[in-house]
Amino acid sequence: MSQILITADELADLLSADSPVRVLDVRWRLDRPDGRPEFLDDHIPGAVYVDLDSELAEHGAPADGRHPLPSNALLQTAARRWGVNDGDVVVVYDDLKSLSAARAWWLLTDAGIADVRILDGSLRAWTNAGHALEQGDAVPAPGSVTLSRGHLPQVDIDQAAALAGRGALIDVRAAERYRGDFEPIDPRAGHVPGALNRFTAQNVDADGRFLDPETLRREFAELGIEHGEPVGVYCGSGVTASHAFVALTLAGYSPTLYAGSWSQWSNHPDRPVAIGSEPEGALASIQKEKS
Repeated sequence: MSQILITADELADLLSADSPVRVLDVRWRLDRPDGRPEFLDDHIPGAVYVDLDSELAEHGAPADGRHPLPSNALLQTAARRWGVNDGDVVVVYDDLKSLSAARAWWLLTDAGIADVRILDGSLRAWTNAGHALEQGDAVPAPGSVTLSRGHLPQVDIDQAAALAGRGALIDVRAAERYRGDFEPIDPRAGHVPGALNRFTAQNVDADGRFLDPETLRREFAELGIEHGEPVGVYCGSGVTASHAFVALTLAGYSPTLYAGSWSQWSNHPDRPVAIGSEPEGALASIQKEKS
């Protein structure tokens, strides 16, 4: 787990050495989920486009959340389409601070691939280092990788509720969504009662590179996260929570992922909701209004 990030120059060296490396382009944004047009315009040579919505997530009932984790069968089929074989080094990247690439890192690491790296600084780091891009589609020979899930810790909705009370649960959405000032997507605004807030974009610098481990440790400690206590992360739909999972791991913590995240929690009317800037928020008044 100590080898999570890779620099642009290190990736270029791997590619020039003809090492068994598979590069995955995971461009995705909430307002523009299909990153294929941008991929076709330019991408790292040899990279394969990954469709986050269809290959890195299942789709079921609203009560499951917007991006439930995919089944092992779905993920393995996708990984073989990408040309991944057992023993490959897999490097994932996007064009937005690794927010979506981290989802691919989490899933493939959880599925047992031993060496998955995130291109630190995203696609911009590659171009700023002077490395070439290519255009058009990429269709590799099918891979034969065998995946097995369950190598990384995660919690379900009940365990997330318990974690907020006995350890630390971090809501990694922007502060205004955590407070419940507005909610543009999900049915209720606010946060899981007891959850702390740290926007995951705070874990990277202006160039989109992850902060160094010492800085991350200090900032998580200032939030109140103690080493040795259980700590979980969630976001809106389960995508960017993986980014915070990476940051916590870099900082030396052993995090767990609540993949259902706010999109699942807010679709369960029986679950309490807190609003405001404090972890418990205005929970009592909300409960009184509903009674």
